[in-house]
Amino acid sequence: MGSDQAGPGPSSDPPSTAMFDYPALEEMDPSLVDGMKLFYEREVPLELRSANSVDNPTEVGALEAIRVKIMVKQEGGSLSRVRIELSSESNLFFHYAHDMDTEQFQALQEQQRLMVNFPDYPTVALRMLNQCIREPHINLAVLIMQPNGEARLDFIQNMEYKFVELLSCKFNASPEDVVRQQVSYRYNVVKARLVLMQARLADVTSLLKVKSPSLMLQLQRTPPRMPGAGPQPQGARR
Repeated sequence: MGSDQAGPGPSSDPPSTAMFDYPALEEMDPSLVDGMKLFYEREVPLELRSANSVDNPTEVGALEAIRVKIMVKQEGGSLSRVRIELSSESNLFFHYAHDMDTEQFQALQEQQRLMVNFPDYPTVALRMLNQCIREPHINLAVLIMQPNGEARLDFIQNMEYKFVELLSCKFNASPEDVVRQQVSYRYNVVKARLVLMQARLADVTSLLKVKSPSLMLQLQRTPPRMPGAGPQPQGARR
């Protein structure tokens, strides 16, 4: 990673945060190919159910925080494609995708009697997902997964006296090469964030050594606190 131009000698200064270009890193996202643009990305509580078929799921599933990404593609100023991806931080190999174009949406619209048009589809999905976050006991999202890789995401509203299915979307488990690309990308993002945080910590440490040596000395003497641990006892400090 050396440069062709001769530069100054080695420096002990911490790496600059300017060397990390996050927009460039995000452009490496394998989800953003073929003109796809990120429309939505949040962790949403989904109920995961397994079944031999989507029509016969298990009665109760596990509620997990699933990262949902919505990508859109415009052609000629009009929406031409929508893609929804599901991934999990607890299982790097969990990855499902839902693709929809104009013709596929027309069939879905007729089958489920939807009152929205294709240009509104990403916004409708966004609103439903946000409702599942804000009111998880009223608005439910259930992902029913089959052993063959097919899955269905049902958006259900609890009306107290009955459950009403608002929208149902077909998903498919991503092939192994796509999963590998996603895992590699997520690893590189986490690694870049770690390096960035280390560089910022080094910057703050250098600044404290100059501006407040006594505070820096006190911080160095204080043992690190484990995450979730309570305050130290009075006699713990020396």
